[in-house]
Amino acid sequence: MTTHPTPQQDTDVFGPDSLLRPLVNEARWGLAVTRATVLEAAHPQIGAALMDNSTFLTHPWRRLRNTTMSSRRLLDPDPRVRDREAARLNRLHGRMSGTDAQGRPYDATDPEARAWVVATLFESTVTMCRLSGDALDAEAMRRLYAEHRTFLALLEGDAGHLPATLPEFWSYYDDVIAHKLENNEAVNVIVHRLFANVPAPPVLRGHPALWTAGRAVAGPVAAAITIASLPEAFSRRLALPDLPGARTLMQSAYLGAALATRCLPRSWTRVEFFMGLLDPSDEAASPWQTLRRQAGKAAALARLVVPAGDDDGQAVVSSAERFFTEVLDQTGDGCLRWPDLAAMAREIATRLDLGEQEEERLFQAYAAWWRELQTALDRDGDGRVTRDEYAAAAARLPGSGLIRIADVLFDATDTDDDGEIDAEEYRDLFRTAFHRDLAADGGRCSRGAFVRHFVSFMSGQRHSDACASLLTRG
Repeated sequence: MTTHPTPQQDTDVFGPDSLLRPLVNEARWGLAVTRATVLEAAHPQIGAALMDNSTFLTHPWRRLRNTTMSSRRLLDPDPRVRDREAARLNRLHGRMSGTDAQGRPYDATDPEARAWVVATLFESTVTMCRLSGDALDAEAMRRLYAEHRTFLALLEGDAGHLPATLPEFWSYYDDVIAHKLENNEAVNVIVHRLFANVPAPPVLRGHPALWTAGRAVAGPVAAAITIASLPEAFSRRLALPDLPGARTLMQSAYLGAALATRCLPRSWTRVEFFMGLLDPSDEAASPWQTLRRQAGKAAALARLVVPAGDDDGQAVVSSAERFFTEVLDQTGDGCLRWPDLAAMAREIATRLDLGEQEEERLFQAYAAWWRELQTALDRDGDGRVTRDEYAAAAARLPGSGLIRIADVLFDATDTDDDGEIDAEEYRDLFRTAFHRDLAADGGRCSRGAFVRHFVSFMSGQRHSDACASLLTRG
């Protein structure tokens, strides 16, 4: 995929005076992103790509973290960082194409669809400011729109699929809502299933009853807030429910988020603080880790690899079924397909910010493993492997493809090419502490040890907290 350098005249748009860059760093911007996601999903091309390839339903917290990280890179003051991230996104999106349930082709690099994504982010950011009591004046809105057009130009090479002026934009926006959007499966999943079934964030995974009880209340509230914030024309067209009191609740949520941003210490209202609260295993960001260190209560490091259970046949099948659901089925459709393995590769490539050659090598390794799985399990050749099929054959699956993935992953993680992974490299990949029982010598991990443990995890034979933090639900 060709890289599109930032137009020279827009080089300083994301400099110190940028309006968008500080907003992206605020936790409340999540309200705008969630709202924009619903509007994006109603676009036929985007909705189809989401349903076939995205992990937003099974891994919403991971998706939130990655979206935030990518947005920051695209808005970085250094044009080289922006161009690198744009090229990476173009490569990843270039691998997402297919046909929807109605037989219509879709392509994640479609210029019109990508322009709509940027349009929804702009309009949702404007709406967030207005509902928060910080309505933008005409000049600020013009500048913010110019920044969003530059954002699109980073990906497309130009911003021609978005109107040049604000008055033209609002006409374009209304026209898309009135004539191009649809009430598709992706919208229904987000509105009716995502909030009701969102998995626990990492910090609450050990307390399923608490999360279930909290979600029963918070899920409907979050859905009501999101729906009430959508454009009335959009809600009418898609027949979304207008619940009594929802608009008051929505306005209170936006005003409350703005008040927190003004009154709380700035560090508490930033995205990394919020994500650190949700994921205490991410030692680089988690305030929980800071509190533990300050209080002198650092816990002993957990063992990286824990035996999955006893060895009788029924236990192996049960473990394989659980592993299939929690790890392999990345898209949550109940079967294993290439998009599931591609989602794993995307997550690793994103986490390590891989270059083009390393990324291609990783995808090729996953493709080789997928071919092995198809040969061993996909008897009818429909490109799908069911949970029962996987569980029945888990103990005798081939492992050469997994070894190839592990080798590629080790090479990408071992950034100093010394043949071992040190603590810093380990955290870059897994975002957790370096587990001493994985180290081969002197607090370091050899290639053999890394490959052995990664293959054991990916084949469902042993559990790994570190690998689970990278690839399981959340």
